[in-house]
Amino acid sequence: MPELDTEPLRRPEARPQEAAVQLVGVTKRYNGAGSTTIAVDGIDLTVSHGEIFGLLGPNGAGKTTTIEMLVGLRRPTAGTVRILGLDPAVQRDEVRRQVAVQPQQAALFEQQTVAELLGVWASFYPDPQTPDAIIERMGLADSRDVRVAKLSGGQRQRLLVGTALISRPRVLVLDEPSTGLDPNARQELWAAVRGHRESGNTVLLSTHSMEEAQTLCDRVAVLHRGKVAACGAPDDLIARYAPAREVQFTVAAGTDLAALHAARDVSGVDSTAVDEGIRVTVRTRDSDAVLALLTGPLAAHHIQLREAGLEAVFRHLTGLSFDKATDTEGTPT
Repeated sequence: MPELDTEPLRRPEARPQEAAVQLVGVTKRYNGAGSTTIAVDGIDLTVSHGEIFGLLGPNGAGKTTTIEMLVGLRRPTAGTVRILGLDPAVQRDEVRRQVAVQPQQAALFEQQTVAELLGVWASFYPDPQTPDAIIERMGLADSRDVRVAKLSGGQRQRLLVGTALISRPRVLVLDEPSTGLDPNARQELWAAVRGHRESGNTVLLSTHSMEEAQTLCDRVAVLHRGKVAACGAPDDLIARYAPAREVQFTVAAGTDLAALHAARDVSGVDSTAVDEGIRVTVRTRDSDAVLALLTGPLAAHHIQLREAGLEAVFRHLTGLSFDKATDTEGTPT
């Protein structure tokens, strides 16, 4: 069995003071037959070296278009895009040497094994990690000698991320990296992403997973219809825009919910008919007062209490649930 490369990721050399990623007034428009679609609408963003930064938004919010402009696949209609101080549309060769991208979908050599494919990828770079180190890091040890065509969707996704990591990039760009992954595979992916950041590098990822953004990212930009609705650390955004808790419970059909609507510090009451009666979600700053009603006159059961998350932040900023925003966004992503 070949020896694994246990050498830690090499820290990059001292860097100049420019931001890892900077977008100033960036707009991307697509002109069609008699109409114009605005995919990105005047975005301003700065990503510092050594952070995991997330672009969070539903499908159609502008995440993928933003990433494509950052890596030089599209030119902005207006504004300035810089990655490591470079113009990706003009200095593409230099960007490719220092930036690695894992897109939502990519073609792979189907008849190669995982180890063979990573060996080919390693040969493209002057100072790569070894294939065995990537295989270990991405949790692909059991698939080392399996042909790519035989991999599951989750294994292919982790392999794609591995091909991006093998070059030791200063900036790692991931577009919906956890799509199709089971919980264990997702945790392995997140550990690999954190390890890349802990070696002094920068990670930019797009996601529509609230859990991924809240768990993994140092900061997130919440995108809606091509604009930045808010930007900051997940906990700070929650504290600012959605400090209420959510209390979920079930009551019998026909139960009068007027007392909940009238309760102090209740900001919203949503109800849905279910087989057992009515499933209710209450958003409140005073969960104790709501819980007192539930165990008294409402005779509620299946009670759950949770802190508000980024879903509540998105709802506050846009007036829409995340799922409904997905239905109303334009087609460019």
